[in-house]
Amino acid sequence: MDHRQDKKTFHGVNHETHPSNHERMIENFKKRFLISTALTFPILLLSETIQGFFEYELIFEGSQYLVLSISAFIYFYGGYPFLKGLVSEFKKRLLGMMTLIGLAISVAFIYSVYATFSQTGMDFFWELSTLIDIMLLGHWLEMKSVLGASRALEEIARLMPREAHLLTEAGEIRDVDVNELKPGNVVIIKPGEKIPADGIVVEGITSVNESMLTGESKPVEKTRGSKVIAASINEEGSIKVKIEKSGKDTYLAQMVELVKKAQESRSRAQDIADRSAFYLTIIAIFVGFTTFLLWVIAGKSLSFAIERMATVMVITCPHALGLAIPLVVAVSTAISAKNGFIVRNRSAFERAKDLEVVVFDKTGTLTRGEFGVTDILILDKKVFNDETEALSISASLESFSEHPISKAIVLKAKETEISILRVDGFQAIPGKGLRGNINGNEYKIVSPGFLLEIGKTVKDEKIEKLAAQGKTIVYVLREDKIGAAIALADVIREESKKAISELKSMGIKCMMITGDNRHTAAWVASELGLDNYYAEVLPYEKAIHIKELKSNGFKVAMAGDGINDAQALVEADLGIAIGAGTDVAIESADVVLVKNNPQDVVKLIKISKSTYRKMVQNLIWATGYNIVAIPLAAGVLYNQGVILNPAVSAIIMSLSTIIVAVNSRGMKVS
Repeated sequence: MDHRQDKKTFHGVNHETHPSNHERMIENFKKRFLISTALTFPILLLSETIQGFFEYELIFEGSQYLVLSISAFIYFYGGYPFLKGLVSEFKKRLLGMMTLIGLAISVAFIYSVYATFSQTGMDFFWELSTLIDIMLLGHWLEMKSVLGASRALEEIARLMPREAHLLTEAGEIRDVDVNELKPGNVVIIKPGEKIPADGIVVEGITSVNESMLTGESKPVEKTRGSKVIAASINEEGSIKVKIEKSGKDTYLAQMVELVKKAQESRSRAQDIADRSAFYLTIIAIFVGFTTFLLWVIAGKSLSFAIERMATVMVITCPHALGLAIPLVVAVSTAISAKNGFIVRNRSAFERAKDLEVVVFDKTGTLTRGEFGVTDILILDKKVFNDETEALSISASLESFSEHPISKAIVLKAKETEISILRVDGFQAIPGKGLRGNINGNEYKIVSPGFLLEIGKTVKDEKIEKLAAQGKTIVYVLREDKIGAAIALADVIREESKKAISELKSMGIKCMMITGDNRHTAAWVASELGLDNYYAEVLPYEKAIHIKELKSNGFKVAMAGDGINDAQALVEADLGIAIGAGTDVAIESADVVLVKNNPQDVVKLIKISKSTYRKMVQNLIWATGYNIVAIPLAAGVLYNQGVILNPAVSAIIMSLSTIIVAVNSRGMKVS
C-alpha cells in the first residue's frame, strides 16, 4: 500500500471523513422529501377534496394551473428517484418496487394533467404529492436503517490510533504516523494507549482489552511472546511490541474487508426475496390494470378507475420485501463481527441452522495444544505426604528447564499457588530427566525409561489406566525411592465441555477427528462425552470422513485450525476456522472464528438460527399484508363504504417497511 497516495487510510483502514455514497444518497432523499413536503401544503390548501372535508373555500382564477405547476415539480423532482428506477428496472428486465411506484405516480400525474386541461373528471394532485412524500420518507428511513446496521465496522475502524511511539535503533523514542510503521519496528505502548499494529510483545507485562475486536469481555494478559492486535487497548503496564503486520495485512484491516465482502455477498434468502418481488410486481401490474378495466366496465368514472389502479400498485409495492433480507444480513454480519467471527460465505452460514453433526479437530481446538498436568498420584506416603508436597518439589526442579513438560508442571504449581523451593546442585539427566538437592535431600524427576535403566518398575492400576489413555507419565524420586507419579496430556479446554454439552442439548451430534493415537483420542472423547471419534487420521483422510458423514444424509460442519484441516473444511457443509487469531485470511473456511473457543461454534449456530428466523418473519411482514390489502385497494368493499386512496395505501405499505426495519434491528443472540 502506498500511503503517500492515500492520506486518509490508516493501517489499511479507511478513515475517510467525507460523506460516503450511501450517506450522500440519504441526504439526497432527505432533501427531496423536505422540499416536496413543503410544496405539498399549498396543493392541499387548494384541493377541492380537502376544502370540502374541512368546510372552507379557497379558489381563485388560475388556481388549478398553480396546483398543476407545483405538482409537476414534485412529480419530476420528488419522483425522480422512482422514475429513474423504473427505467433502470425495465432495461434490466427485473421489475420491482421502483416499477410499481413509477407507474403509479406516472398514471396519476398524466391523468390529472389531462383532467385539468380538459376540465373533465377530478384530478388527484394532492394524492400524487402526498404519495411521493411518503415514498421519499420511507426510502430515507430505510437507507438510514441500513447505514446504521453497517456502521459497526466504521466504529471499529475509528479505533485505530493515528500515532505510535517508535523506538529507533539509537534507543530514542520518536512519535510517528502509524502509516510509517513497518514489520520489524519496535514501538512502545503506554498504559491507556491503543496498540498501533499487529505484533508480538518483546518486553513488559500488561493486560489488553480486545473486546471490540474479538468479543473477549475480560482483559487478556500479555507477556513476552504474546501476540497483540491493532486497535486493542493497553490497560496496565508499559510494553514494547515488535511489529509483525502493518497496513492491509493487520487483523483489523482484514476483518473490515471480509465483513464488507460478506455484506455484499448474495444470500440464498435474498434470491428468494428478489424472485418474490418480481412476481409480486407482475401480479400488481396485472391486478392494477384488471381493476381499472372492471371499474370502467362497471360504469365508474375514469378518474375513479385510475385511482383504484394506482392504489393497488402502491399498496402491492414490494418495498419492504426489498429491505427484508439485506437489513437482516447487515445486522447479523455486524453482530457476528462484534462476537469475534467473520462470515465469508453467507449461503454456508445460513446452512448452519440445519446442522446435524459438528466434527471438531482435537489439538488446538478441543484441547489447548499444550501439555498440562492432569493427575498426581502418591505412590509412597513415606516419601511424599500429599500431592501438594510432590508438586512443590517437582515444580522447584522443573523451574530450571524450558522443556514443555517442565513448563506444564511449573504452571500447575502457579495455578494452585504452591511455592517454589530453593534447589542446589541442579543437573539435567540428558533425555531422561532432572536432579537436584532440596532441603538436604536429592530429588529426581525421570521418565519410565530411566527407571528401567536402574532396575525399578512400577505396577499400579491407576498408572496403567493413565498410560492407556495416552498420557505422558513422569516419576518423582527421593534418594532413588519412587514417591509420586505425574501424568500430563494435551489439556482439554473447559470451553470444550460447555460447547459439547450445549450442542448436544440442541440435538446436534458432536464428533472429533485427530491424527493423534487412539488411546489419547478415546480419553478426550470420553471426557467430553462425544458421540464418535476418528483417530490416527492423516490430513487428507479427514475430508474422506466428512464426505462419508454427508453421504449418510447428515448436514456436517467441520471446525479446525484451517491449516491441516483445509480439505475437510472445504468438504463440509460449513467450514469453521477456529482460533484464527490475527491470521483471518483462511481461504478454505466459510466462517472464521477469531478466538480459540469452541463455544463460539454454539454462538455461530444460534446467530444463524436467529438470522433465518428474522428473514422468515420479515418475508411474512413484507408480503402477508397483501392478502388483505390488495382486495381493499381494488375496492371490493366499496359498497360497504370502505375505500383506500393512494396516500393511505402508501402509509400502509410504509408501515410494513418500518415493521421490517424495526424487526431486523431487534435481532439478538439467544
